[in-house]
Amino acid sequence: MNFLAHIYLSGNNEDVILGNFIADSIKGKKYLAYPPEVQKGILLHRAIDSYTDSHPLVKKSSAKLHKNYSHYSGVIVDIYYDHFLASRWEEYSEIPLENFVATFYKLLKRKFDLLPAPIQRFLPYMISENWLLSYASIEGIARILYQMNIRTKNIVQMDRAVNDLQEHYDDFSEEFQEFFPQLQEYSCKKISSL
Repeated sequence: MNFLAHIYLSGNNEDVILGNFIADSIKGKKYLAYPPEVQKGILLHRAIDSYTDSHPLVKKSSAKLHKNYSHYSGVIVDIYYDHFLASRWEEYSEIPLENFVATFYKLLKRKFDLLPAPIQRFLPYMISENWLLSYASIEGIARILYQMNIRTKNIVQMDRAVNDLQEHYDDFSEEFQEFFPQLQEYSCKKISSL
């Protein structure tokens, strides 16, 4: 899953949310340097990624993209799934997406010193371009994929994946809608067990 889903699946504990958000920047056992609840968020993120990557529905989504995008197909599916979460947000949360995102950005500003350096560097862009809210639109996804394409040095022309999303929109949407409740259930149990 991408940023929005990870944040959403963290529950209400701010430190768990923070840990889940920064987890990709924390390698190996370096998570042990963080406060316990942040550690929990990092471990939750890793568990969510493992569960997601091995799930048959996610593999089905990824298979549609593999020919054109190779091992980046999983990253693209994560972005697509954040789009479906954002675009159908009212089905998953009583808090409007705009409020949820604004609260999260405030959290990051308050806890800025705990953020790893790479996240501190991209955070101003994330907030100014409102990445999380932009996931709700096709145009927003197109911008995210364009930025990802630049970061990956145009290896697989990831920016073209917006066309695949539009071409197979209903299929990807159905796979997400079947998968996400299972991920929600898994994440709730995982938080309790950490």
